[in-house]
Amino acid sequence: MKRLTKKTEQPETHRRISLKVKWALTVGIGIFITFLVFSMVVYGATRQILVAQERNTVKDTVNAVVQRLSPVRSNLTVADVVPRIDVSSAQDKDDPAAGAMPTETSHSSLFSDSVLQKLSREDITVSVYDRSGTYVFTSHNASVDLKKVSDLQLSDEVNGDFDGIVGRAPVHSGSTGKLIGYIQVTDAMNAFHVTMRKITAVIYASSIFALLFSMLLGYVLASRFLKPIKRITDTIDIVNEEPQSSVRIPELKHHDELADLVVEFNGMLDRMQHYIDQQSDFVQDVSHELRTPVAILEGHLQLLNRWGKDDPEVLEESLSASLQEITRMKSLIQEMLDLTRADQVDIQFPNAVTDIHQILQQVVNDFRMIHPDFTFTFDDALEGETFVRMYRNHVEQVLIILMDNAVKYSTSRKEIHISAANEEEGVAMAIQDFGEGISPEDRKRVFNRFYRVDKARSREKGGNGLGLAIAQQLIENYKGTIEVDSALGHGSVFRVNLPVITSNQAAELRRQANLAEQKMKSTEIHSEL
Repeated sequence: MKRLTKKTEQPETHRRISLKVKWALTVGIGIFITFLVFSMVVYGATRQILVAQERNTVKDTVNAVVQRLSPVRSNLTVADVVPRIDVSSAQDKDDPAAGAMPTETSHSSLFSDSVLQKLSREDITVSVYDRSGTYVFTSHNASVDLKKVSDLQLSDEVNGDFDGIVGRAPVHSGSTGKLIGYIQVTDAMNAFHVTMRKITAVIYASSIFALLFSMLLGYVLASRFLKPIKRITDTIDIVNEEPQSSVRIPELKHHDELADLVVEFNGMLDRMQHYIDQQSDFVQDVSHELRTPVAILEGHLQLLNRWGKDDPEVLEESLSASLQEITRMKSLIQEMLDLTRADQVDIQFPNAVTDIHQILQQVVNDFRMIHPDFTFTFDDALEGETFVRMYRNHVEQVLIILMDNAVKYSTSRKEIHISAANEEEGVAMAIQDFGEGISPEDRKRVFNRFYRVDKARSREKGGNGLGLAIAQQLIENYKGTIEVDSALGHGSVFRVNLPVITSNQAAELRRQANLAEQKMKSTEIHSEL
């Protein structure tokens, strides 16, 4: 019994063809086809011109011979034709003993110019026949039979080795008007065929050279144009091996699409590096900030586990401290999530529009209600609605962070000044307190995450050192600016600038946001069905 073995199917492997080779072949074939078409057009035009010249030569020869023989009164004979047509007798046309009539040979210039020159060509044969079609005279051996015609006719004929033009015409007497014979002129076009063969050979040779040259040129151009792509590939390989690498593609000197691609690619790598750094910072910050509350919780739980659960006073203190640390951990985690999401506002809220004037009034009124012991002075120079491209909750979040800090770090003078006005670059807001102030050294790092001017007092006030970092991240991602001016012991002023948009632009963005929301809801309904 035969045992059947199943062959393992191997995945098909496709041979990789370099883009340089593809480009070289495409350019080479394209230039070759263009050159070939151009050569064919030139070849055809040259052939037509040369053939037209040969036909004119045959026609002129026929007319010249007919004119030369038209003085004969009766049927053509050798005696009538030879003195007028034969080359040897024509050379003695001025000698009366040659048998030519003086009156007729006086027109030898016509004979010399039109007949003698053409009879001297080896590929042209002039044949004369009488009116019955009987052979009378020929300048060379005739290879084409006579065909009687009633008027001048030119035709292209192929007969054995003959491939040329044949001209035929009847001869009428100039005095009687009667038919006295026939003229047949054959042009073998030997020079024409030799010329066309040479032209064909030149075209073939030029075509091969053009193909090779164009392919070489295409390969060289492809190598040059694809060099930035090779750099991109090399950079990708390096980044794949070492994601933290700072390698970037060198900028190109020429400004074109490839240069734009390099700029965009470097920007993408910078954003990726930023996200990687952000993730790393997030992990480090979380592990650092959560270490203390976790240790506190662990200590209290161990204390309760050993003997504290039997002591009501220790039990209450441990539970209270543990709940306090859990609350702080929840606040810390929420703030860190806010900080992470602040980097994605342009993706999450592309069509967000907010009337910042209305939000300012709302936040100021809320703080007046929450902190009745403070005096809030609002210097409002905004005229009506003032729209910014920013999500409403984010505007409110930034204002609350700045107002809350102003309240927290105020000392004896419980007074907060808020101002807002339109400027050329947008809307400008300022929140000023008269509290502790910030030293120049601390001012440079005040927007760093987890940085506290006075860590002990910040922890007492419930701060995690993330509020200003969140505010800065949000403002900058919405194309705004935030800065601080402060004097130690005299308070601080936080200034925020945001670009504004017109009412029409705000209405259009809101319309787009509504359409996107409707589309999303429709997609969710269809997916549920």
